[in-house]
Amino acid sequence: MPELPEMENYKIQLSELIVNRPITSIAINREKSINMPISTFLNQMENAFIIRIERRAKHLLFHLSNQKLLLLHLMLGGWMFYGKEDEKPKRTIQIQFSFGEKHLYFIGLRLGYLHLLTIEECEEKLKELGPEPFNPTFTEDLFINTVNTKRGTLKLKLVDQHFISGIGNCYSDEICYEAQLLPTRKLEDLKDHEIKNLYRSMKKTLAAATNIGGYMEHPLYVGDTKTGSYNDLCKVYDREGEACQRCQNKIRMVKISSKKSFYCPGCQF
Repeated sequence: MPELPEMENYKIQLSELIVNRPITSIAINREKSINMPISTFLNQMENAFIIRIERRAKHLLFHLSNQKLLLLHLMLGGWMFYGKEDEKPKRTIQIQFSFGEKHLYFIGLRLGYLHLLTIEECEEKLKELGPEPFNPTFTEDLFINTVNTKRGTLKLKLVDQHFISGIGNCYSDEICYEAQLLPTRKLEDLKDHEIKNLYRSMKKTLAAATNIGGYMEHPLYVGDTKTGSYNDLCKVYDREGEACQRCQNKIRMVKISSKKSFYCPGCQF
């Protein structure tokens, strides 16, 4: 599932490709991917264009010229591709937005969705999200205070969108590795210096992954060499049996409440 770095990368690249460009046509091939009848969706989108793209947690918000917005959550298996008709992947397209001869294809939206909402409806839908790791207000002191009021397993809290927004299975493991903490540790057992190190590791890991392009395996457009570049740089995620880059012990996988978690038993404590 795309996480904060992947969605931030989408936001940055799509902002250059489609913002303020006329939407020449829209095709909805799966009505369940939207939140209203197709005819209503098309009527409300008539003459609208995208004026700004925002990211919150794992969502993209396409702000429209008609004072509404499109809320996108790709969920498991969802991705996007931008290009000409003859460039599109040989996959089932659930939604297609056309911008002249180029199109934005929404692919794999079996669990994901693209909902047309008012700003107030969107705020209500996202109000339970936890703090954004990149928000300037998300300080070390705030993080320490938050951790000190919570209980639970480190891995599960990191992927809890009410605790901190935008982190999923991949980056929770990478953050724990960077902080040299076992994902099975309990929040209430972390020492002050470990919490501070966890905060810094979170900021460092997410920033690096975002700058590199995240781990998505599908390029956004033909010639896109950025998207997915972090995939080969993961230290532990999906690296079971490989040697740890730090201590050479073999990476292990453990299930924590049915979630796979990868870690190094030699240098995470």
